[in-house]
Amino acid sequence: VYFFHHELFIEICELVICVYIKMATSASATLSKAVKQQYMALPQGDKVQAMYIWIDGTGEGLRCKTRTLDFEPKSIEDLPEWNFDGSSTYQAEGSNSDMYLIPSAMFRDPFRKDPNKLVLCEVFKYNRKPAETNLRTTCNKVMEMVKDQHPWFGMEQEYTILGTDGHPFGWPSNGFPGPQGPYYCGVGADKAYGRDIVEAHYRACLYAEVQICGTNAEVMPAQWEFQVGPCEGISMGDHLWVARFILHRVCEDFGVVASFDPKPIPGNWNGAGCHTNFSTKEMREEGGLKAIEDSIEKLGKRHRYHIRAYDPKGGLDNARRLTGHHETSNINEFSAGVANRGASIRIPRSVGQEKKGYFEDRRPSANCDPYAVTEALIRTCLLSEEGDEPVDY
Repeated sequence: VYFFHHELFIEICELVICVYIKMATSASATLSKAVKQQYMALPQGDKVQAMYIWIDGTGEGLRCKTRTLDFEPKSIEDLPEWNFDGSSTYQAEGSNSDMYLIPSAMFRDPFRKDPNKLVLCEVFKYNRKPAETNLRTTCNKVMEMVKDQHPWFGMEQEYTILGTDGHPFGWPSNGFPGPQGPYYCGVGADKAYGRDIVEAHYRACLYAEVQICGTNAEVMPAQWEFQVGPCEGISMGDHLWVARFILHRVCEDFGVVASFDPKPIPGNWNGAGCHTNFSTKEMREEGGLKAIEDSIEKLGKRHRYHIRAYDPKGGLDNARRLTGHHETSNINEFSAGVANRGASIRIPRSVGQEKKGYFEDRRPSANCDPYAVTEALIRTCLLSEEGDEPVDY
């Protein structure tokens, strides 16, 4: 009897360890959310919590901290500037580390709820010049130059859910799931890994009034996509960065990690991109296909410039993804086609038939800076810039 129960105990322990390894989550995820809710339900009086969010020195990472306001801000102008220690975010030396946070966009806070706010900020150095990874400033200037053309963007953000050990969520701990095929837009426990996170993120974005317009499971298991748009001008970058922040916070609550790596798993698995849809007022009107074709011709002559702008490492990250396989174009070649997901630029079939609409740039990586991507499209397509360097206006 002892031997039987001893063996059973070992089997149960091994099963528990296997499950833990398979779904490694953070320690904070095990804390009681019900206990936390007891405190979150307390009234906060006439005070408001404003969480300031900014992009750190990596060009990919997000940072945040909170301050108390004595009133509910109604516009960006109501929000005070703030500062932080740039030496701890790869943005300054310790001997001169203060950086300025300048509020740029404000959203409802889905975690603390109304009247609390999420505040996306631009980062400026001690001399009031933009930090190296603050790409919003120049993007905004360029957008202002073409605002009469009403540029619209929609960005399709792919990401992969990982355990805290870096292993894809739901994948076998010592192997791989079945080959790609049944997972894209899949339904069922053996096809969709982590839908709870996706649903929580979607609803949180809607609450925050982020312009999220859809979501779906992607080709690789544990990989998902959400779409943001249409957004006009600078708001595209604002809304996508806040949607990313909300995703990171949701994943934090579940104890897992959202990765925007453009090729998280090497080999015969799809990478992750951030396909960008673009149009102008002229493209959306009758006969707009001519303007679309003109823009694509300009893009073809400036391929290297766009590749450099489409990931934070100047194209090195995208080199792992844009191989010409797994629904990508080759990083060294420019191509365009109707309904062709293996091309640099895809013209949707409906656009080809209606002779108006938009085109999709499939080159941006999942970890791109949307300010850099949208600015590059404006510079090339609308300002008719040429060459490998942007014009200084």
